[in-house]
Amino acid sequence: MDPEKIKDEPLSKEHYIAQDVYVPASNWFVAASLIVTLILNFLPLQGDILFVRPDFLALALAYWNINYPHKMGMSIAFGMGLLMDVGNAGVLGQHALAYSVVIYLTQIFGRRLRLFNPLRQAPQIALILLMMQWIIVLVAVLGDALLPDWQYYLSIVTGALLWAPVSYLLKLLLKQKPDPDAL
Repeated sequence: MDPEKIKDEPLSKEHYIAQDVYVPASNWFVAASLIVTLILNFLPLQGDILFVRPDFLALALAYWNINYPHKMGMSIAFGMGLLMDVGNAGVLGQHALAYSVVIYLTQIFGRRLRLFNPLRQAPQIALILLMMQWIIVLVAVLGDALLPDWQYYLSIVTGALLWAPVSYLLKLLLKQKPDPDAL
C-alpha cells in the first residue's frame, strides 16, 4: 500500500477486529518446543536422509529469538548446544558456539526479520544456517577432521524450506482461541 494512503485513511474498527491476537508464549511452551526439537535432532537416521535433515533446534532457537527475544538468550542456546554435543559425542562446545552465533545473528537481524512474513524470512534464515554450518565445520577442521562434501550443506536448504511451516505452526499454537462466552 501507498504510505500516503495509509496516513490519510482513518483506522476503522474492522481493521483492528480483523487482526489475529496471539497469546504470549509461556516459558513452559518455549522449553517444550526446544526439547521436542532436540529430540528431533537426536533421531537416528541413516543414509541420504541424514544429509537433508535440518537442524530443528537451530530453527527453534532462531524462531524464538526473532519473535520473542526476551524469552531466548545466549545462555540457553549455549546450554542446548552443549546438550547437542554430548548427544552427538562430538567436540564439546562445537554446537554451543554455533547456536550462540545463531542467537547473535538473529538478534542483529531481528528487527528486519520481524518486518517480513516467514516466506520472505527463509532466505535470510538460510544465510544464518549457513554461517552456523561454517562454524561447525571450522571447529571440526581445527580438530583434524576432514572437510565435508557438498551434501553436508543440503540441510541448510531443507531448513530454509521448513522455516515457513515451522513458523506458521508455532504461530497457530499461540493463536488465541475464540471465547465461547463472547458476543
